[in-house]
Amino acid sequence: MHIHILGICGTFMGGVAQLAIAAGHRVTGCDANVYPPMSDQLRQAGVELIQGYDATQCAIQPDVFVVGNAISRGNPLLEAILDQGMPYVSGPQWLAEHVLQGRWVLGVAGTHGKTTTSAMLAWILDDAGMAPGFLIGGVPLNFGISARLGDTPFFVIEADEYDTAFCDKRSKFIHYRPRTLILNNLEFDHADIFSDLAAIETQFHHLVRTLPSMGLIVANAAESSLARVLNRGCWTPVSHFNTAQGFRTSGDDAHGQLALHDENGLIGETSWSLTGEHNRANACAALLAARHVGVPFDKGLDALSRFINVKRRLEIRGCVRNITVYDDFAHHPTAIATTLAGLRRKVGPARILAVIEPRSNTMKLGSMKQLLPDSLAAADLSFCYTAMLGWDASVALAPLAERFTVDDNLDQLIEKIASHSRPGDHILVMSNGGFGGIHQKLLERLKQ
Repeated sequence: MHIHILGICGTFMGGVAQLAIAAGHRVTGCDANVYPPMSDQLRQAGVELIQGYDATQCAIQPDVFVVGNAISRGNPLLEAILDQGMPYVSGPQWLAEHVLQGRWVLGVAGTHGKTTTSAMLAWILDDAGMAPGFLIGGVPLNFGISARLGDTPFFVIEADEYDTAFCDKRSKFIHYRPRTLILNNLEFDHADIFSDLAAIETQFHHLVRTLPSMGLIVANAAESSLARVLNRGCWTPVSHFNTAQGFRTSGDDAHGQLALHDENGLIGETSWSLTGEHNRANACAALLAARHVGVPFDKGLDALSRFINVKRRLEIRGCVRNITVYDDFAHHPTAIATTLAGLRRKVGPARILAVIEPRSNTMKLGSMKQLLPDSLAAADLSFCYTAMLGWDASVALAPLAERFTVDDNLDQLIEKIASHSRPGDHILVMSNGGFGGIHQKLLERLKQ
């Protein structure tokens, strides 16, 4: 089959492309921004890439056009496809029909922690010799790739609640039909497509309705939103974590320890390199999901001792003059607060300079601007890049008093960060995008 992918350089669609190539399909694709690193990965995989969405691409005449959810009505190529009655399908639907069909799908859903938990789960299964396929919204450093077809029944997928495509406004994860499902947490997000938390809960319940009665739901007992989802109807066994009455984890960040408990006491423990309550909860969920496909807790814990986190999760990008620069994908206020808390536990009383780019659709709309000051409270100084905002960040961050700086010019912002930095500082850059290459630019400026 020849597929032509619209929006191929996105993380998800790029992963679909790599899985399709591995499955023996011919893949071509286009995007408005064909640039590294995704473009390099795709070309190395044998994908022919086209810059832009010119309608003349209809002449390629693939068996089907696969349309990413970044593609909207008015896109010239999409309009030509519709006008000419050419075959098209969404990315999640193509994936479900051509990759996931007949496999034991392990889905990881939730507002936060999907990528890390998916990576943990895939690694636990791989370490146990189960060689799963996977599609993860980041690059797990244990594998070095974000997608793998695999030749066993097992497939781990990051189950995103964002909408499927211009023609299908259900959440992506509705298509995946997992047998094992992790429900990590659930908060309001994606304000561009969801009106409130209840609307997202409805999509999560639609997902719950697709699970077989012989499957398993691994749910965070500490989340009232997930309790509401399950109370709307559930036909699948549920194993709760993050509860004193069930499975839970504990640990010591200073000594790199992780322990798993149930209502009867300690199950087992291991050493590991991650920190924070959130990562311990992620680990608990991954261990429970892995047990459902046959990996005992002791083997799962042993695998986690060799787990390396995903790129862009407190990833150190460099250290200059004893000033350390980190990169993190955090962009929701809860994730920002959690990431800062994790770094604070790691560095103790040392100064932390938080640098944020509120570029997600939710943040650009200002839906959560009132939560930003509290989310940045653990930082000694905060810097906000405001180029894409339609609201006044200075007003929103006013509760931080003199501890914040805003600028809509990236070079000026870098200069301000550098001028406030001193040896021993930790600069935490948080964005769900490339942030204009700020990490390397900042490191170069700090060398001067």
